[in-house]
Amino acid sequence: MSQYSSKAVVTDTVLTGITTTGTPHLGNYVGAIRPAIDASQKTGINAYYFLADYHALIKCQDPGMVHQSSMEIAATWLALGLNTDNVVFYRQSDIPEITQLMWFLNCVAAKGLMNRAHAYKDSVQKNQDSGEDQDFGITMGLFSYPVLMAADILMFNATKVPVGRDQIQHIEMARDIAQRFNHVYGEHFALPEAIVDDYVAVLQGLDGRKMSKSYGNTIPLFSPEKQLKKHINKIKTNLLEPGEPKDPDTSTVFQIWRAFASEEQTLAMRREFENGIAWGEAKKQLFELIETELREPRERYNELLKNPSHIENLLNEGAERARAASTPFMAKLNRAVGLYSLS
Repeated sequence: MSQYSSKAVVTDTVLTGITTTGTPHLGNYVGAIRPAIDASQKTGINAYYFLADYHALIKCQDPGMVHQSSMEIAATWLALGLNTDNVVFYRQSDIPEITQLMWFLNCVAAKGLMNRAHAYKDSVQKNQDSGEDQDFGITMGLFSYPVLMAADILMFNATKVPVGRDQIQHIEMARDIAQRFNHVYGEHFALPEAIVDDYVAVLQGLDGRKMSKSYGNTIPLFSPEKQLKKHINKIKTNLLEPGEPKDPDTSTVFQIWRAFASEEQTLAMRREFENGIAWGEAKKQLFELIETELREPRERYNELLKNPSHIENLLNEGAERARAASTPFMAKLNRAVGLYSLS
């Protein structure tokens, strides 16, 4: 995310979406939440952070889970220090202009462009591999997901969108759709740029693969202390005995340690590995390191969950600020496409 001084003229708008499916885990925290929270503390930014609950419906059709996840994810970001005075924090479904804009964009988006979307192509390939009809189980929500994402971005004319490498295609598609709309109806949209931080950590999970809910190998972010310790003790290690040198660069324990440790602590643990630290001791120290960082945010998180009306008030305030931009912009777009009063 771009950095600005307090006296700088803001020229960029930054937008970050958080899909409300599941409970955040350590991988989400170090890879996306922590850097975005840090960025929200900077002055002179024009930034929108939103709960992507419409996107959640594509993946999850359990109403209770979507609702609970919305509360847990909002509480997570607030507990970790999201500065809602400095950024606009809102729920996607509270901004009706987004779905209206999505329809406008659907009417100019090429189907061929949607055919090339990675998620759709992957689903088709899985169906073909299993002998099913290629569109078996594929909804229009999945197919048109990139158009909804484009509406999220273009509604506020975001110019910078921090994403992982797997999301770059969606930003490129948003640019294509914006260019087509601009060509047909005049210049209304800025062209967004994907911001990829190659230095953001991608955590390994309990089994050594990338930490992901789909693999079932995650460590929930705000696990109670005893549960956190139990999860860390489950991290897969090799059979090397205490006293035998261990390779930190192939160790999940060390990789997670590095994501939470200072440079000095990382060098010290690297020496411990070379000196043959016991796996039990390494996991004990890892637990203590993570617990130190997350203890106070966990307490705030649990307090927030007991007070959902406070979370709701903050989201409502954010929605008001978001609609102060989206409502007049949508009125302008309505006129651009010919939808306005006859008189």
